[in-house]
Amino acid sequence: MAVSSMMDNQNALSDRNLEANTTLSLKREPACFAFLSSRSATAPQPIDSLNLDLASVDYFGGRASLWATLEVRSGATNEQPAAVLGFDETFLRPFTRALIEAAASRHPYRMTILREPGEARRQRVVEYVTGPGAALSEVILTPHDTVLVISGRAQEDGEEETLFQLPRSDSFLRAFVKMTCQADQALRDTLNESEKLARRPTDQRR
Repeated sequence: MAVSSMMDNQNALSDRNLEANTTLSLKREPACFAFLSSRSATAPQPIDSLNLDLASVDYFGGRASLWATLEVRSGATNEQPAAVLGFDETFLRPFTRALIEAAASRHPYRMTILREPGEARRQRVVEYVTGPGAALSEVILTPHDTVLVISGRAQEDGEEETLFQLPRSDSFLRAFVKMTCQADQALRDTLNESEKLARRPTDQRR
């Protein structure tokens, strides 16, 4: 997707097409499913592939920020993308570490979603499985024999909701880490470009 609508190419953000470079096929991996929540708005469906997508970039309150999504595709829905998680620039690295830790240790990993002081209203991670977008306070990764179950908790005292599964195979974990490392670098490059563009004098951005 385009991340800037400015007409002057010299003053526009580069288009980071994450989807084209981050798609992973799961057809040769253990069967995984999305929308397993008891309150899901959609019936469970197999995951045939997944990808990351850059949804938006913004500069507000003196800081650059972005929003990305983890999308899944299924032959059951004609390969139409469906976002299962949405997150800001702080999420991808710790989530990848948590995924590897849970897979290696065979113990559940609880990832707390922290907010900076004064940012109580700012959403950092949301899930789109049970509805249009519920902000999460915790992401739980539970390893099983062949899959990792990803669950979320919307509030500290709320119920855990199973969201989707990812493979636990070595081949998938290696591919996922490579994908997220490349995507994280692209996201950080986009943030840097946004910072530089925003700090230019107004007359240079026209």
